[in-house]
Amino acid sequence: MTRILVLQGPNLNLLGSREPEIYGRETLEEIHAESARRAAELGLEVAFFQSNHEGALIDRLHVRDFDVAIVNAGGLTHTSVALRDALLAVQRPFIEVHLSDPSTREPFRQVNFLHDIALESIVGLGARGYHLALESIARREGDVEGGS
Repeated sequence: MTRILVLQGPNLNLLGSREPEIYGRETLEEIHAESARRAAELGLEVAFFQSNHEGALIDRLHVRDFDVAIVNAGGLTHTSVALRDALLAVQRPFIEVHLSDPSTREPFRQVNFLHDIALESIVGLGARGYHLALESIARREGDVEGGS
């Protein structure tokens, strides 16, 4: 069974109350519950980790107990070379997810340290982006298994 790590960055613990006009009204707990349900339907094992601390996110990646990650790095997307380096170092593929589309927002959000190393980026689709990432992983795993 494919093991998925959903890694959530700073301030995502405030979803549901933080700028709902940008990030939606679903809480992080609701997003995780729906993602766990969808993962089970797809035959994927999923674990969740959120931290407001860059080092904690990096330490979690270093555990390497997953096959693929879904990463919403939040504001660290635009600032963290260290997180980028950790994603490269652990040698696990990942899909980048953002609830909003950073490219349509403030100029400082145009910088993205993760986009070019991600399998794909799913942006601007709200919480549905997590389901699309899970479905993409399931399709990829099916392709791999079908090709054996």
